[in-house]
Amino acid sequence: MTQPDFRTPELDDLAQRIIPQEHFEFPTETARDRFFADTRMLDVKQLVHNAFRTNPRSMVDHMISNLELTGTEDLLDLGCGNGFILEHLRPHLADGTITGLDNAPAVLDAARRRLHGTATPFTWIESSADDLTMLDDDSFDRVMANYMIHYVPDLERCFAGVRRVMRPGGIFQLTTDRPDSMVEMYDVHFAALRALDAPADLFKATPKGRLSLETGAAQLKRHFDRVKKVTWQDQLRFTDPLPFMEFYATGHNHCCASSVPDPRLDESFYENLRALVEKEVKRRIDANGYFAVTKFTGSFLCR
Repeated sequence: MTQPDFRTPELDDLAQRIIPQEHFEFPTETARDRFFADTRMLDVKQLVHNAFRTNPRSMVDHMISNLELTGTEDLLDLGCGNGFILEHLRPHLADGTITGLDNAPAVLDAARRRLHGTATPFTWIESSADDLTMLDDDSFDRVMANYMIHYVPDLERCFAGVRRVMRPGGIFQLTTDRPDSMVEMYDVHFAALRALDAPADLFKATPKGRLSLETGAAQLKRHFDRVKKVTWQDQLRFTDPLPFMEFYATGHNHCCASSVPDPRLDESFYENLRALVEKEVKRRIDANGYFAVTKFTGSFLCR
């Protein structure tokens, strides 16, 4: 199947103009205790990505195909979250094993409940992805880290740990975004921030800028002999502002502006921010038939 190509000169120009070089950074404790104290962020993102995508092949399907599974492998999922990806992957490992690791107890419990009773053996570990000391050398055929590596405190220790626990001939899949992914959402967000005369330090890019699809290869090549980048595109299309607003406000914390408490910003600020964003999204829907959010994403396959 030929992959859709949503990249246009207009989107490239927009990204050049509005995506900042500086990106948000959040400690792993913030992610554990705030973002993933429950599964709401993950639930909203997963629902929206499935319901509003236009690529007929999902990103999860793409990730599974990258792993080249035969059905008997032992797989380690770093930052397994609520088990959404593992639920789809599990039938491809009917005679293998799966280990899910996450440092957030709430989402790890959700994953455990989600996969409870399946025939594939599961092991659940509460730990940071840069501490794999409880795992033996050469114990996994496949390791994956999907959209979570930017929260890991010590990336070098994480990658060295993955190299140690991965068997010869194994595959480590690290999935992340390009810096300009979802540029349309950032466009309406930054315009609303400007209209509200928001603090300058809110104008930052996604935390995935810490290790993006543009920059990650150099870090990974210090630990793996072969690093291949496999890109993926999709476009979410909304004909009603409300599901997009849930995606924006709950799924992405207002493009990270509300990720941590800020004494400068009260609830009325966020109410006004949402009102301006929703108004612009509705205007674009009325003008174009839908509001698009383009995903430029992909995986590094490391061997």
